[in-house]
Amino acid sequence: MVIADRPSRISDLEEPVADWESPWVEPHEQPADGASDKGDASTDGITMYLQEISTVPLLSAKEEVALAKAIEDGTAALASLGQSGLSDQEKVELRRTIQRGREAQAQLTRANLRLVVSLAKRYVNRGVPLSDLIQEGNLGLMRAVEKFDYHRGFKFSTYATWWIRQAVTRAIADQGRVIRLPVHMVESVGKLSLVSHRLLQETGHEPDIGELAEQLELPSSKIAQIMQAARKPLSLETPVGTDDDRLGDFVEDSANLAPIEAATREMLSDDVRTVLSLLPLRERRVLELRFGFDDGRDRTLEEVGQELGLTRERVRQIEAKALRQLRHPSQMRVLQGYME
Repeated sequence: MVIADRPSRISDLEEPVADWESPWVEPHEQPADGASDKGDASTDGITMYLQEISTVPLLSAKEEVALAKAIEDGTAALASLGQSGLSDQEKVELRRTIQRGREAQAQLTRANLRLVVSLAKRYVNRGVPLSDLIQEGNLGLMRAVEKFDYHRGFKFSTYATWWIRQAVTRAIADQGRVIRLPVHMVESVGKLSLVSHRLLQETGHEPDIGELAEQLELPSSKIAQIMQAARKPLSLETPVGTDDDRLGDFVEDSANLAPIEAATREMLSDDVRTVLSLLPLRERRVLELRFGFDDGRDRTLEEVGQELGLTRERVRQIEAKALRQLRHPSQMRVLQGYME
């Protein structure tokens, strides 16, 4: 999974969600698409995970800085360990510093796992199970721990929110749809959904394109484009009616024949072969090659002649004779039904 470069300014960061310390809403209340397919075992696993991370104490700003310093020292010690001329005691001290840095990294990560869950909750019902969203968000959190620069003075949660959201939205863009959407479009769909929901609560009716365009300060054409992208693709196996019909049964496939037409052509092919079987072998073979009855590829007089060892003129004569025989009323009666 590719993750973009970190934001270069504090103003590039979105504020962390305000409710990430609030109690967890049980997964069955807001199931993600596809989550139910994994059954109760997946739900139980998420519940156990949430119970486990809820016991990890949150960190104060000072504790975050202390851990960040330990991580920074550990990174520097790891780089120094490869230098030559170090005494055994120096190597021991460097290894201890490295270990403290790793422990600090793990502690900073564990203390912010609830932040990942809170952010992942906002992206349920986007085509990716909640458990997968949490997993992807945790990868973003780990990346944030590696990249966090406490010297800039902002809280770790503010910085980590950007990385977590980046990882989650990329996962949705990559996994959540049959038709892959660009990441920026996934984010636009999310914003449109939030504004639409807010307007519905405020006005009591579904907002139209004009209202959404005004709220988001975008052209109506752009809103329509985002709404089109937000539509979920339907499975062709979706049941229709009560007769075991599927949606795919009513969708025309321009690449294939309709069932009735396909059956008619198959019957015609069989009847043509029946008529051809009444011809002498060489005449039948000439017509089969000329009209592609075997493989669907028509051949020229020259090609038929080369295959049968005949001249072009001789092939033409044999073809004309065979067609005259097929035009006899006794033969045409078999094919008359296809000409009506």
